[in-house]
Amino acid sequence: MSNEYIIMVFGDMEAQYILGLSYYRGEGVEAVYWLEQAANQGDADAQYYLGVSYANGEGVVKNYKQAVYWYEKAANQGHADAQNNLGVCYEFGKGVVQNYQTAYFWYLLASANGIEKAKDNMDRIAQDLSPSQQIEIQNRATRWFGHNNGR
Repeated sequence: MSNEYIIMVFGDMEAQYILGLSYYRGEGVEAVYWLEQAANQGDADAQYYLGVSYANGEGVVKNYKQAVYWYEKAANQGHADAQNNLGVCYEFGKGVVQNYQTAYFWYLLASANGIEKAKDNMDRIAQDLSPSQQIEIQNRATRWFGHNNGR
């Protein structure tokens, strides 16, 4: 009995993610299948890599709306890279309507979660937001962290 069969039958989310990631580093089509299995069970890393796959057209047709869908699922679980990538999507209108306030929000969360480039991204668009908008977004981020227990 193959490892893939065992994973498929028993639906082990972490094993599906690991298998998907190993395929991601080699062969995209298989990666997407296994990443999607784990992502649908709530694995934030799998959701992030599935978003990357859709954003880059790796193993799937490039589709920014799908990338945003998966980034958002991972970002709402506190995945910092997904938060930053979601900010990029909102800043440049990739798969969503361009929105600097929403981009700033996701960059702020990613920056607070240790993504250095998110701080640079946030600083870049801060000039397009008023001080009151920035404070409102910072308050929203504080509420988000309180609701999500700091993730």
